[in-house]
Amino acid sequence: MRRRIAVVGSGPAGLTFARVLHRHGHPVAVLERDAAPDARPPGGTLDLHRGLGQLALDKAGLLTEFQTLSRPEGQAMRILDTYGTVLRDWQPRPDEQANPEIDRGQLRDLLLGSLDVQWGRSVTRVVPGTRDGVLVHFADGRQEAFDLVVGADGAWSRVRPALSSAAPHYTGVTSIETSLDDVDTRHPDLARLIGDGSLAVYGVNRSLVAQRNSGGHVKVYARFRAPLDWHTNLDLADAEAVRTGLLALFDGWAAPVLDLLRHGTAFVHRPLYVLPVSHTWTHVPGVTLLGDAAHLMPPLGAGANLAMLEGAELAESIATAGPGDLDDAVRAFEEQMWSRAARWAKITTAGLERLVSPDPAEALAVFDQVQPS
Repeated sequence: MRRRIAVVGSGPAGLTFARVLHRHGHPVAVLERDAAPDARPPGGTLDLHRGLGQLALDKAGLLTEFQTLSRPEGQAMRILDTYGTVLRDWQPRPDEQANPEIDRGQLRDLLLGSLDVQWGRSVTRVVPGTRDGVLVHFADGRQEAFDLVVGADGAWSRVRPALSSAAPHYTGVTSIETSLDDVDTRHPDLARLIGDGSLAVYGVNRSLVAQRNSGGHVKVYARFRAPLDWHTNLDLADAEAVRTGLLALFDGWAAPVLDLLRHGTAFVHRPLYVLPVSHTWTHVPGVTLLGDAAHLMPPLGAGANLAMLEGAELAESIATAGPGDLDDAVRAFEEQMWSRAARWAKITTAGLERLVSPDPAEALAVFDQVQPS
C-alpha cells in the first residue's frame, strides 16, 4: 500500500524532504500556505556548508546545479570597528567550497524543480491518532488524512502543537533588515566597502552586517539588544522614522558604515526568537518536525543547513523503510536530529551572546575561532 505522506511548508527543509522522496519514487504532498512561489520576498543569501546543506543537495541529486549557481566569492568576510578601521579581511581561496553562498530564491527554485506543490493550502492544526490516520485541518474548512505529516512550517509551526507545548521565546536581540539595490552602480563606495561577501561592524550591544546577494543586491541587518516593546513610540511602517531611529541608535559610528542605513530602501522588523536549546518531545506516531519547527535557533548560518540535511535524511529513512517500519524509521530519525540540533543550538546561542555583546572584542574572537588563518 502506498504511504500517504505530507510535508507542511515549502522552505528549504520541506522542499529538500520532498525532493529526496521524489527521487526515490515516493509521492509526497507539499502543503504551502503562500499562494505562489513568489508571494513573498524570498529573503537573503544562505551559505551552505559542505557537510550539511551541500550534503543534502547531493542526496537530492542537485549538487552540480548548486555549484553552478552558488557564489564561492561570497564567503569573503570583512570586519570593521565602529570608526571604520578594517580589523579583519578574509578572502577565500579560488577553490574554496566550504560555505559558498546562494540566494534563497535561487535555492527555492532549484529544489522546486518539477515538484507538485499545493499552493494556498493554509494548515490550521494537525490531529494524530484518528481512525483514518493523521488529520490535517485547513483554513478553508477542509480536512485531509495522511499516514505521516512532517511539520516544516517554521518558527510558528501549526504542526508543532500536535507534539509539543514549546513556543518560541524572545532572545533579547532585535534585527532590522533593509536592502540596497544595484549597489555597484548606485553606491560604488559602499560596494567597495562591502567587498565580494559580507561586512560586519560590532559595537556595544549592537552590530551592522551587510551581505552581498546576486545581481548587485545587498541585505543589511542592524541588530541590537532591546526589550520586545522597544518600538512603542515608533511607527515601524514609517521608513523614514525607522531610519532616523536607527541612525540615532548607531550615532558616532563611521559615516561610510552609517550609509548602509541612510541608503536602505525599506525596513523590516525581525525580533529574534528561539526554541529551548534541547527541544524534544514524546514521539507521536504519524507526526514529526524539521528545521525551525523543531529547533528554532539564532540565525548564525546553521538553521537552514540543518533543516535541509534533516529533510534529506528523513526522506532516505522513509524510502528504505519496510512496509511496517515507517514509525520506527521516524523515531530513529528524531533521536538523531535532537542530538545534533542540540549541539548546534548551544553553539549558535552562545554565538549570539558574543556577537551582540557589551564587549565588541568578543565578536572578533568568534570570527578568529571559525575562520581559517
